[in-house]
Amino acid sequence: MKQTKKQAVLSNFQEQILALIEDKDVRTLKSLLAEAEEMEVLYVIQSEFTRKEKALIFRLLTKDNARRVFEQLDTGLQRELLESFTDKYAAEVIEELDPDDRVNLLEELPASFAKKLMGMLSPEERRVTNLLLGYAEDTAGRIMTPKFITLRRDMDVDTALAKIRRQAQDKETIYALYVTDEHKRLQGVLTLKELLIAPQGVKIGDIMCEAVIKVETDSNRREVAKALKDFDLLAIPVVDREGLIVGIVTIDDAVDILEEEATDHIYDKAGLANFTGSETSRSEVLVNGSLWAIWKVRMPFLIITLVAGLASGLIIDGFEETLQAIAVVAVFIPIIMDMGGNVGTQSTTVFVRGMVLGQIQAKKFWKHLGKEFTVGLSIGVIVGTVTGVIAWVWQGMPMLGLAVGLALVTTSTLASMLGFIVPFVLMKLKFDSAAGSSPLITSIKDMVGLTVYFVLVTTLMSNMM
Repeated sequence: MKQTKKQAVLSNFQEQILALIEDKDVRTLKSLLAEAEEMEVLYVIQSEFTRKEKALIFRLLTKDNARRVFEQLDTGLQRELLESFTDKYAAEVIEELDPDDRVNLLEELPASFAKKLMGMLSPEERRVTNLLLGYAEDTAGRIMTPKFITLRRDMDVDTALAKIRRQAQDKETIYALYVTDEHKRLQGVLTLKELLIAPQGVKIGDIMCEAVIKVETDSNRREVAKALKDFDLLAIPVVDREGLIVGIVTIDDAVDILEEEATDHIYDKAGLANFTGSETSRSEVLVNGSLWAIWKVRMPFLIITLVAGLASGLIIDGFEETLQAIAVVAVFIPIIMDMGGNVGTQSTTVFVRGMVLGQIQAKKFWKHLGKEFTVGLSIGVIVGTVTGVIAWVWQGMPMLGLAVGLALVTTSTLASMLGFIVPFVLMKLKFDSAAGSSPLITSIKDMVGLTVYFVLVTTLMSNMM
């Protein structure tokens, strides 16, 4: 009931906005938006208004509200709004963003537009933005923010609090405080809560924690997100090779990274190729892109599957005499193909997820592969035995049951190993370890499984042909 009431309130607010836009009553619209909750404005901006109407609504927000709302929009909608603004106003919006969010957005914009906006930033913000852009993609340096608070260990509590009050407005977060020496070398960390409850006169060095969890500028962003999650941190410091703190990555960045990784995995498992450069772009293309752009995302792995299907068809055609002599052999073809596909999908998911979470280490790959071989073989034996017995009893042909059972053992074992080997090889070759796995595993498994099945049938049941 609460959700229904909430939706009704939001829908009513949306209707009010639409009516005022149609009446061209800008003054009342501006007043209504000034009194609206942030959630209501977000709902309206994300609704089915035209690009021009969304731009009008955004321009009528107060500066602070506009900044908070813009930060919470997805990158695709941010880009849509910016392209609706004048260059000057777009640059003002970009200027207000935190450096890491600004870099993320600029990467989504057309190169010429991004370059123009960069040229309109203030010298300091342009310097900071160029600094982050100088780090490699998918690293901590690219997603960190240089806006954080540092303290000195010889400061007392009152001096530290006074500094925080002066600088808090311009920093991304004040809940995690970092202690450095005069060269900005990281020495310790403490929370705002620890500072607030500390007695007056106590030195920062006496209450800080010297065991600081940190990452380096070239650390992979997945590792950064994992560290934030595993250690339950609100922020994690980023240091250069000399141990100097140069930025922090906050928990909201980790959430964004994990969301992008999940989206990436979903699209890749579905066989949707990424020629767009980012997950936001890929999603935008799939929903609103041209027919040609959608083809480029959806067709590549469908073509691989088509070729694999034709190859499997050639194998079946090569054993035409077997099928004609013993037609019941065809009954078990779907079982062998589907079971191998399911086992392979499970193994790929285990491998990719294990790599992301750090549970599978590349240097111990052969150990993990050996265990997966045992798992696949055991599954194959169980499923093969059950299915083989069913085939024997059902058709009254013990040799057919044996052929079906052995084919399932072979297919399941092979599929489980391919589920680890294929994404591992793709990863080593610097390809996406998830995108190409499913079609390749399906292709190899189907061809080998069918060949084994028909060879076994032909060999074991030659007296019936």
